[in-house]
Amino acid sequence: MQNLPGKTAFVTGGASGIGLGIAKALLGAGMNVAIADIRDDHLSAAAAELGSPERVLPIKLDVTDRAAFAAAADATEARFGKIHILCNNAGVAVVGPTELATFDDWDWVMGVNVGGTINGIVTMLPRLMAHGEGGHIVNTASMSALVPVGGTTIYSAGKAAVTAMMECMRPELEARGIICSAFCPGAVQSNIADAGKTRPADLAETGYAEADKRRQQGGNFFHLYQTKEEVGERVLQGILNDELYILTHSEFLVGVRERGEATTAAVQTQLPENEEYKQVFAMLFRNPAITDEIARQNKLRGK
Repeated sequence: MQNLPGKTAFVTGGASGIGLGIAKALLGAGMNVAIADIRDDHLSAAAAELGSPERVLPIKLDVTDRAAFAAAADATEARFGKIHILCNNAGVAVVGPTELATFDDWDWVMGVNVGGTINGIVTMLPRLMAHGEGGHIVNTASMSALVPVGGTTIYSAGKAAVTAMMECMRPELEARGIICSAFCPGAVQSNIADAGKTRPADLAETGYAEADKRRQQGGNFFHLYQTKEEVGERVLQGILNDELYILTHSEFLVGVRERGEATTAAVQTQLPENEEYKQVFAMLFRNPAITDEIARQNKLRGK
């Protein structure tokens, strides 16, 4: 989508961190923006920071609540009309040794990061398609989806899932005017480390209490992270360029490259190809959206 002024975006987790950065960038591009967030204090602060009350709609939303998600979509349409961009950004995290993870740790992170994203897609995609004016869905994933490391099993697994959603949906929907992008940032100045404050009481059992305590005592590295404004502008650029992968942080280049090289090297090329299998199931062996993305990125870089 290149023609953004006057159109409407819906951003989950939109009242702080990455979501607020995205909201600021889209608002600056002339859009109306609904910022949906679970915390009232963040919504109030974000509304004050964004200004432009005529073009900003703060909505309290738990993305795991499907009825509330539908009501938030209805409220946004009642205020601004058609929704054109969905940013599934709300997220939580726990980190630590996999053997310490409880069912509650898994259910909480997956419920928000994957379940909340699914709720956004099921709620919003029919609305984006119905008006016929085109649309864009951005799932906030992470560089952890592309360069997963030990100690991040739950988080990285969920972020890999929401990345794969965009990779699968892109070839399905692009011809029908809906662009899908996976936003995979590195470290950003956000409040995700405080996500436990909104953890539901019925999912409170965690194996990571000591690991989280040690993490909090490990020092403050915010000065090393990108700002919400920087990543918000990156998402805006990715939307304007129709990018499939919206990535940040060049420090991850080696890891991204090595993963590609490792998976390529593991393919059993020493075995002969079954030509009939190859012809019958040709649609399984490459994703045209990924092929197109290679050409798009090369063009953006003047190659």
